[in-house]
Order: sequence, then C-alpha cells, then structure tokens
Amino acid sequence: MSRSFLRGSVWRLVTQSMPWVLLSLLWPLIGAGGDMAPDFAAARLSMVRDQLEAPGRGISDSRVLQAMKEVPRHEFVPEDLRPIAYTDRPLPIGEGQTISQPYIVAFMTEALQPKATDRVLEIGTGSGYQAAVLSRLVAQVYTIEIIKPLAGQAEAILNKLGYRNVKVRTGDGYRGWPEEAPFDAIIVTAAPNNIPPPLIEQLKEGGRMIIPVGARFTQELYLLEKKNGEITRKAVLPVLFVPMTGESQRRPAK
Repeated sequence: MSRSFLRGSVWRLVTQSMPWVLLSLLWPLIGAGGDMAPDFAAARLSMVRDQLEAPGRGISDSRVLQAMKEVPRHEFVPEDLRPIAYTDRPLPIGEGQTISQPYIVAFMTEALQPKATDRVLEIGTGSGYQAAVLSRLVAQVYTIEIIKPLAGQAEAILNKLGYRNVKVRTGDGYRGWPEEAPFDAIIVTAAPNNIPPPLIEQLKEGGRMIIPVGARFTQELYLLEKKNGEITRKAVLPVLFVPMTGESQRRPAK
C-alpha cells in the first residue's frame, strides 16, 4: 500500500468520525509535521462518490456531479476548518451563518435542472459556494446577501477563483433583483415563513424555484414550477436552514 493512499484513508477516517470542533482544535498539531496534509482534490472525488452518488442519495446529473468535483469547497470555509471542508455536514462561516452540507447543495442544484443558457437568481449568498457551483452550469448567476461582510467576503473569493459570471449584491433578498428579472431559475438558501411573492413574479414562464419554507425547526424544501402563469409546488425534502432575515421576518406565517 502506498504512503499516499494510506494517508488519504486515515484522513478520511479521521474527518468522518471526529466532531469538527475537536478536529479544528487538533489540526495544528496533526498537520504540523506535514504527513497528514489533506489532499483536497482527492477529498472532492471522495465527497462525490460517498456522499452524492451513494445509495439513498442518488445525485445523478453528470454536469452537477462534475461541478461538485471541480469547485474547491475548502476555499469557501474559514481556514481552520479547511481540513474538514469535504465532510458530510454544514460548517460555520461566521455571522451566525453556515455553508450547506454538500449533498444539499447538489440536491438543490440538480432540482433546478440548470441549462447552459440559464440566468439564475440566488437568495442568500453566504460563503459563495453555491453560486460557484451554479456558475459552472449556467450563463449568469445573480446572488444577494443581506449580511454585508459575508457579501464582500464571498465576492472576493469568487473573484479570486475566477468565477466571472457571478454578480454579488448586498441587500434583502425578499424582493429579489427586479431590474435583472425574469430568471430561468431561482434558488433560495435561507428559510422564509412564506414564499416571497416578488420571487414568484421574477420567475420566468417555465422556470423552476427551489426554496426552504417554514419555522426555525420545521422546514420543508419546495420545488416550484411556473406554467401558464400558474405556480405548482411540491415538497421534496425536510431541511434545516438558517431563517431568512429582513422583510421576511416582518411577514406573518400563513
């Protein structure tokens, strides 16, 4: 058995079994000698194989899988958490926000059935990772983040990594981005109490929207489609996202 294979196997075992808080504290000691430095490219391939294509998960869109193999998730998390960037869990990114679990990113992306010519609106930029994944699949991504430091940080990372077809705006995503509407698809990564009417209005005929809806601990992920001016919606997965803030919080649940 080669040393590199053994190192990779040990690394996967450690990261999958150890709580991220403990691992992040131990990493300076583990990595000090350089013998267990993570192989991020190998970790991405393992993530796709073990978390996305695994039985019971079933992400099958080849374009989505390829994007997940290519986008460096570790660049979108705090440096002390990079060793566990490809584990099957959300991670904190500051400001009380998280980067979503890789499976959820892939699931939501696949549900949109993205096309190379699409213009997509994202509500809740967060780390910028979801926007980066989408940017590999569509013509243009417009993404809105209400927390200014996160918006600035995400924009800087996206620019550094060369994702030129992503535009970042700081603002309240409840009202969308009307001057760039309509959109072929909309993805929302924070949970409002109700689906914001402006987002429905900004969805193009034939378009799809994926959005978590509900209270803090009782949310469903809904897939919406607009056909003949009418909206159909289908609950596809129970989820747990951070709440949508801003105007959404001033709207009573229905």
